[in-house]
Amino acid sequence: MTTTARGIDRDALARIVAADIPAGSFVNLGIGLPTKVANHLAPDSGVMLHTENGMLGMGPEAVGDEVDPDLVNAGKIPVTELPGASYFHHADSFAMMRGGHLDICVLGAYQVSATGDLANWHTGAPDAVPAVGGAMDLALGAKQTFVMMDLLTREGAAKLVRACTYPLTGLACVTRVYTDLAVFLVEDRGVVVREAFGLTFDDLQALVDVPLIDGTH
Repeated sequence: MTTTARGIDRDALARIVAADIPAGSFVNLGIGLPTKVANHLAPDSGVMLHTENGMLGMGPEAVGDEVDPDLVNAGKIPVTELPGASYFHHADSFAMMRGGHLDICVLGAYQVSATGDLANWHTGAPDAVPAVGGAMDLALGAKQTFVMMDLLTREGAAKLVRACTYPLTGLACVTRVYTDLAVFLVEDRGVVVREAFGLTFDDLQALVDVPLIDGTH
């Protein structure tokens, strides 16, 4: 596992998320960082990846001669297909998302609150381009919502907050937050640090204005 001054790199984080997905799960990977998870799922994991542009059975990112310009995920990244993959109308794809048929969705975020509220489609800035996509449908339709993000902004502010200040995507929907510096579990008792990367618990608490529970032992 690669560790830097800012914790682990993005591929290492994607491997951790992939290892946490139970065998046989139906999973949607959001645009951006979450798409990397597809590259780290074991071939025998039994995980079935869904993409909202109309595919079930998506495989890892396509490279070289594997690239088919007509075979892409929702982020327009060329992907492969696994045996048994199927294709369907965009409306049917959203019916799967909204109907509670997905076990897990993995999304990026601008902010996650201590109670699992998610803000990931707009920063509220006047010149920002809102990009909700299917995030609201996924966050509330999936049985569990995992978030992957850097813990800190470029300015050093924590994205794990007491209450979101950006427009909300969903309320109390996030159960796990995977970051470059730590993995957090959002539980009824509070925010639990499952593991930290290159930081002590006290160092991590100093970065985040949310009371944390040490679950690393």
